[in-house]
Amino acid sequence: MTQALCAAPENFEICVDVLVIGAGGTGLCAALAAADAGVEVLLTERDRSPLGSTAMSTGLIPAAGTPEQAAAGIEDSPERFAQDIMAKTKGRTDPHMAIGIARESAATIAWLRDRHAVPLELVQGFLYPGHSALRMYGTPRRTGGELMAALQEAVDVAGIPVLTEATADSLLVDGEGRVRGVRFLRPDGSHEDIGCKALVLACSGFGGAEEMVARLIPDMAGATYHGHPGNRGDAVRWGEALGAKLADMGAYQGHGGLAAGHGIPILWPLIMQGGIQVNILGQRFSNEASGYSEQAARVNAQPDRIAWSIFDARRHDYMLGFEDYQDALRAGAVIEAKDLEELAVKTRLPIGNLQKTMDEVRACVDGQAQDGFGRDFTGHPPLEAPFHAARVTGALFHTQGGLCIDTQARVLRQDGTAFPNLFAGGGAARGISGDGAEGYMAGNGLLTATTLGRLAGQSAAQVAAD
Repeated sequence: MTQALCAAPENFEICVDVLVIGAGGTGLCAALAAADAGVEVLLTERDRSPLGSTAMSTGLIPAAGTPEQAAAGIEDSPERFAQDIMAKTKGRTDPHMAIGIARESAATIAWLRDRHAVPLELVQGFLYPGHSALRMYGTPRRTGGELMAALQEAVDVAGIPVLTEATADSLLVDGEGRVRGVRFLRPDGSHEDIGCKALVLACSGFGGAEEMVARLIPDMAGATYHGHPGNRGDAVRWGEALGAKLADMGAYQGHGGLAAGHGIPILWPLIMQGGIQVNILGQRFSNEASGYSEQAARVNAQPDRIAWSIFDARRHDYMLGFEDYQDALRAGAVIEAKDLEELAVKTRLPIGNLQKTMDEVRACVDGQAQDGFGRDFTGHPPLEAPFHAARVTGALFHTQGGLCIDTQARVLRQDGTAFPNLFAGGGAARGISGDGAEGYMAGNGLLTATTLGRLAGQSAAQVAAD
């Protein structure tokens, strides 16, 4: 490993106004926002083609107080959204960042859709855990790949250059600690120094660094990582070397429904619509509806780190509207059984325990019993044959801790003052999920990626133009 920081040369052969490290969702948004402001932008990416964690997500972005919500009769506001964030994190996140990002969320959706032709629309039908109003926006097929393709198209239309196969190795700083450029490692082993007036760190978190995960997020040590392998904590390493403030390093987004052996998420609407999870003993082990992020560690605490998500034809038909579920069907990750006995045979679950579990859930649905884990099953039809099931494990999707920033996406020093020309967003920055897994709300990863990316690009452009 080379040095995180190196002395800046007196002159750079190449120098741009705004340099962005990472061409995932955050970097693409930062580059677009900076280009909108009229400055010269260079977007860099370590891979041959940009992917990032955004491409592996469900592509859903929450926004509050939008015209589409008002037209649909949905009562919502940034203040309500911020209250939801604080409630889900139990108050363990920065309230100024929570309200600041919530207030910018509607502008992000409008900017992406109206200025850059990203086809976002309000998703209706169900509430994700923690959200008190329908506020999710997604592309037509509800996939991160589709969102990434639209963002890449916008960057192409804007004429923003993208330098691929360029691995950011070291930040180049002057004697006063100001970032003057970045040293990149190229495929032939050579190094290339590129200067800049402002730098945006959009290189995500550290989910791909097993040693950092084991040390900082022991609950996910050894868990399946369903994220970009390039997320190895570079921004954290550079920030620490510069003296930046870090926070919530144990925070992460997990998922309690990654199809085991297939790497495809079995999305949580089937749970929110009344589906359940059992372990290999045929027993429920938690309130599945409390959140898919915290469910990851619960699943991994079960025998063999395995659970079965069980639902029925009604929920199956509902899930057909999600591209990820279609992928799971094509991969053979979902089984079908005409009755409970066949389900027990196909899943190798003990029929006695499975029958008892289903009877207990049915009693809760009918209002004749209360769930021992605190889940409210009322309001949804009971599970009925034929049944469907998917064998799942708990996965780490991305980390949520990182560099502390302000509402302008400026990276902060230990004393709370801002670096003059360093900005961050997405997984490189501290999120709004508190200090663990239970504070993560659906969509908040892409919320911080897109909104902080936009704000970082705007702020970096302003510094570059001064």
